[in-house]
Amino acid sequence: MAHPRKHDRMFLTCYADTFGYGWHHVDLFVHDENDLEVNWVHWQADQDGPEAADAVTARIEPQLKRMTEWKHGISANGSEYWTADAAWA
Repeated sequence: MAHPRKHDRMFLTCYADTFGYGWHHVDLFVHDENDLEVNWVHWQADQDGPEAADAVTARIEPQLKRMTEWKHGISANGSEYWTADAAWA
């Protein structure tokens, strides 16, 4: 496989604190054209879920825009999460 040339697929992920860890946060993942993760960063949120993720992202990274509606999912371990595509304005 050739080395990836594009690192511009970005998406946000936010979570429900299913197991009561008390850590509310949003992740920004960057993937390459082969859909492999090349980087990620996260920031803390005041609450769980998409509404809180939108609010904290607007404050922390105002040039980062959510490009799609939030899509709900449940991981193999039962954790609830949401994902949405993102791009720099």
